Amino acid sequence: MSASLVLDIAPLGSLIAYADGEPKPPARFTKKLAAWERRNGVGRLVRKEPARERPTYTSPPCFTLHEGNFGQGGIILVTVMRTYGIDSDLTFRVIERPRVGQVRVVQDIGDNVELLHLAENREAAELWLAKAGYSRARLEDVTADEVGADVVEGRAAA
Repeated sequence: MSASLVLDIAPLGSLIAYADGEPKPPARFTKKLAAWERRNGVGRLVRKEPARERPTYTSPPCFTLHEGNFGQGGIILVTVMRTYGIDSDLTFRVIERPRVGQVRVVQDIGDNVELLHLAENREAAELWLAKAGYSRARLEDVTADEVGADVVEGRAAA
């Protein structure tokens, strides 16, 4: 699917795979493999942003995928997130949608909403929120309407 379909169809918390269609190079070609891994991977959809027009610039609609946290001893040192515009030449695929009963911990950032955590249930979400200490975060239940939206406006989700 295209990047614009991800914006239109995929709910926050979906697991999205992206690829450029090139075959994976052998491990002995470390630079080529690193370049391939930057254009082929999986991430959780954490933010959708509409187009923005400012006096000095215009940005197209985009979305952000959270690819992982890296750290040691329970302390996160680096968070990897990648943002893709609707003009991206990559191919995207929804691997997994949030399930009914799961709860999103979200926070408003400007006019947008950002996913902070996807919990299995409300109790787990409240526990995570108490430990994480986000003061402006709120909980959102994943609804059946959202999960069942495989076709929107005649556009099919992959």
